Amino acid sequence: MTLTTLLTITIILAPILITLGYLHTCYNRPFKHCGRCEGTGRIRSAFGLSMRECPPCESTGRRLRTGRHLLNYARRIRKAYVSARGREFRGR
Repeated sequence: MTLTTLLTITIILAPILITLGYLHTCYNRPFKHCGRCEGTGRIRSAFGLSMRECPPCESTGRRLRTGRHLLNYARRIRKAYVSARGREFRGR
């Protein structure tokens, strides 16, 4: 193998492996720590005197990953397509 071939293979495979790794993470660990409250579920009020619930994570300290949102959306679309197709065949 020449150097250009190795570089080409690396350039093609690196993004694919990174994407597959992220999808694996989204599937196995769908939640991440909330960035706003840093995983505590509470944030300081506007004046900094008291604590209140964190709205983005709803006081859980965890948020759904963006990739998991996309996986759930794709699953919903596929489910709707399959059920609509089933109704189409049952109607005949």
